[in-house]
Amino acid sequence: MSNKQSYEPPITITPAILRLATDISVKADRLAVRGESALDLRLRRVSQVRSIKGTLAIEGNALDEVTITAILEGKRVVAPLREIQEVRNAIAAYDIFEKWTPHDEVDLLKAHGILMAGLIDDAGRYRRSGVGVIAGSQVLHMAPPAKRVPLLMGDLLNWLARTELHPLVAGSVFHYEFEFIHPFSDGNGRLGRLWQTLILCRWNPRFASVPVENIVHLHQEEYYNALIEATKAGDSAPFVEFMLTMILEALKSVVSPQVAPQVSPQVKRLLETLTGEMSGREIMEVLDLTDRKSFRHRYLAPALDAGLIEMTIPDKPNSHLQKYRLIGAW
Repeated sequence: MSNKQSYEPPITITPAILRLATDISVKADRLAVRGESALDLRLRRVSQVRSIKGTLAIEGNALDEVTITAILEGKRVVAPLREIQEVRNAIAAYDIFEKWTPHDEVDLLKAHGILMAGLIDDAGRYRRSGVGVIAGSQVLHMAPPAKRVPLLMGDLLNWLARTELHPLVAGSVFHYEFEFIHPFSDGNGRLGRLWQTLILCRWNPRFASVPVENIVHLHQEEYYNALIEATKAGDSAPFVEFMLTMILEALKSVVSPQVAPQVSPQVKRLLETLTGEMSGREIMEVLDLTDRKSFRHRYLAPALDAGLIEMTIPDKPNSHLQKYRLIGAW
């Protein structure tokens, strides 16, 4: 990867990449530019929990949003100790990740140290042995030799510092190249996803409230297939197209539809709060409401009656698994 000339990751800017980047830019403009109100902070916490759940679930962590929220609030939970540690580490990293500089190697190593603290012996240090990505008995990818990792990462971070590619594309290219190098003995996936989110937030800070990692988890098999396809092609374009699709889908889950003037303030708040699929309890928590009867009468029922939201289990309206989602946001 390294030579006397500055390294340039192989990437073909396809029509699909241009179209997706344009669509994301337009949609991102609809992310409200507001101060850090109490509602904004609660929405951000919901997004953080979903991002943590998604990125760790890809790595096999089975803890759900309720348990992760309990850990975030310092409550005692009954779960495998390693999974609890993974969540605590991720919370610590996501709490401060916006302070890091994407092309700073010191920050990258620090982030890995936080994410993998207490999980591996070499947290915060590049690997010193060979690694591969294996599915069953099939070797999907053999990473470059360990002795080349510092040089390869130096090239990649230097490229990130000087590239003129749009951050949407540059972040996706970095994500792919990082996973190809696989610089650490463990934790590469969760750090690669976190680092792309960091790059997105440097472009638009409101992406801190967009749970891209959770959407990637919902398309986990496609995520791995895109990595494999890009490696086979010797070009990160297939992976870039996939990640831009995930970012666009994540944006669709958080940008509220245009609200008609006659909609009540309560319904408007509900629509601004609803991201992806949420239970009534989750919506009430974000809105800081405690009266369930008032919530259903003033918020939930009017939004349902107006056709602005829908149930995920419409044939069982009283199901304890019931959640709600926006209709016609796009």
